[in-house]
Amino acid sequence: MKHYDYIILGAGASGLQLAYYMAMDDFYNEKSILIIDKSKKNKNDRTWCFWETGQGDFDNIVYKTWDTAFIGSSYYNRALHMQPYVYKMIRGIDFYNYILGILNTRKNITLVQEEILSYNDNGNIVTVNTASKTYEADRAFNSLFNMESILTQKKFPVLQQHFIGWYVKTETAVFNPERVTFMDFSVPQKGNTRFMYVLPISPTEALIEYTLFSEHLLPNKEYEEAIEAYLKRIGIGTGTFKILEKERGSIPMTCYDFQKADSKNLIHIGTAGGWTKASTGFTFKNTNEKIKKLIQRIKKEEDFSKLGKKNRFWYYDLLLLDVLYKRNDLGAYIFPSLFKRNRTQMIFKFLEEKTTPSQEIKILFSVTHWEFIKAFLRRIFKQSVS
Repeated sequence: MKHYDYIILGAGASGLQLAYYMAMDDFYNEKSILIIDKSKKNKNDRTWCFWETGQGDFDNIVYKTWDTAFIGSSYYNRALHMQPYVYKMIRGIDFYNYILGILNTRKNITLVQEEILSYNDNGNIVTVNTASKTYEADRAFNSLFNMESILTQKKFPVLQQHFIGWYVKTETAVFNPERVTFMDFSVPQKGNTRFMYVLPISPTEALIEYTLFSEHLLPNKEYEEAIEAYLKRIGIGTGTFKILEKERGSIPMTCYDFQKADSKNLIHIGTAGGWTKASTGFTFKNTNEKIKKLIQRIKKEEDFSKLGKKNRFWYYDLLLLDVLYKRNDLGAYIFPSLFKRNRTQMIFKFLEEKTTPSQEIKILFSVTHWEFIKAFLRRIFKQSVS
């Protein structure tokens, strides 16, 4: 049984970012690192997007950028200029190829393709069992998310950002490649928060996702029928486009305390660590910032618990989820209202959790609704308010 300094469970966005920053830091050159994942990571199985100012660590693999975004609803439709922010898109396959290309040159880093069956921290070492082997490490970082772990609790509401996306190529030029569609709520809401998310790559190519913020998933057919109806509405009829790729996903939206699952030597990262922004589902940029802090804490042997420390933004997210859990139809009002009544740059800054309390008060009052007051009172008094 080979012993490692570190084992990373899962080679997704958080696992590979952790391995990447370890590989780029001389401190870890003499550390033995094992990465375990059941997938070969040789398919374009997902897309990550995030906003950023200036240069970023992964600009060399950014596939497309936009500095204008469209928000649409029954009462608000506008193209918003994001400068100095830029919205960036990274394709899964480009990320995998880039990171794995670097890791494969490091003699101290080992990658194995196996399914992880169990893992345990006995207080001294972490043991990881796969279908064929057992591995040991001084410390392990788990990025494998188990949805059941948060569905069994009732203290915090759990919604999901779930979607199916088609990467389509059309016969004629119909897309504006200079403008991303963040949220188009003009689709039937059916009692939920439902919108179209469009990432145009060229005048004839785009990734189009039908997305919901709701408690339950839909049958695949319902997502795809909604995408087809939207394409028809914007002038793309059946038989005039090809589906080049498909992707689907479900991202947890909850303020549940994921750090409860951490132990002395086993730390949860990425979505499994609660690093997904609960109110939006954005994960990639949050993970990037926390991984950099984690890298330094490992070197200094500092406490990891502060990475998930609750702050006032956690409470803002909690109130929003409380509202959408009770009144899932209100999303089509709340999100456009934020952009209608505030500067776009201020909303991005707020979602990055970099605003001041006075700025936040203005933003919060811009979407004042009786449901927020009831959610606040429920949390304060821990009882229902009719």
